[in-house]
Amino acid sequence: MPDLVCDKVIREGCAQAPARLLLAHGAGAGMDHDFLTRLSALLAGPDIEVIRFNFPYMSKRAQDGKRRPPDRQPVLLAHWRAMVAEFAHPRLFIAGKSMGGRMAAEIADDVNAAGLFVLGYPFHPPAKPDAWRGEILKQIKTPTLLLQGERDSFGSRLELADFPFSACVDVQWLQDGDHSFKPRKASGRTEPENLAQAVAHIQCFIKAQTSGAVHDVVLQGVNDEN
Repeated sequence: MPDLVCDKVIREGCAQAPARLLLAHGAGAGMDHDFLTRLSALLAGPDIEVIRFNFPYMSKRAQDGKRRPPDRQPVLLAHWRAMVAEFAHPRLFIAGKSMGGRMAAEIADDVNAAGLFVLGYPFHPPAKPDAWRGEILKQIKTPTLLLQGERDSFGSRLELADFPFSACVDVQWLQDGDHSFKPRKASGRTEPENLAQAVAHIQCFIKAQTSGAVHDVVLQGVNDEN
């Protein structure tokens, strides 16, 4: 069972695990969102400890039930840095869904993260392709795994075909997935299959970064199985 600590974080997996993953939520839902809950349950275990946390505005919502817009970027970044400092680990990986991943990307190089996972980067708001963002992914130096649904309305595979990602960014596409990796029924793919594939990529990425293995070789086995 998840370990809820003072309504501040949710911890799963072994506290003495060789790798620790700090996981942030997206703009509209907190650390207990179903997507993050399922992802954490699949990842956490003897080799990976997963710690989920809320940004300040979401903590306030959890206390009084009132919906609030996300905190401004300086507040979000400061909170991310505070979480990294509080849960420091020799092999600390940082991750986030949508907005949480975008903010994680902004601090990854500065905090010397062992690696970064972005689960659906919000390259632009839906239906606003001109409001483009994502410059950090052109220059980031931290080993990064971007998991993106092929038809994500925040940045699809077609839209990103020519995006000049940093050499440190490994992009893995989830078949027919939307912003939460959910495919259409007609695709023949299921949501659990896409989530399982995302988890396998994350596990292989962590293994590669902690063992010194070549990431591309390890991930080839994941792709061959799916």
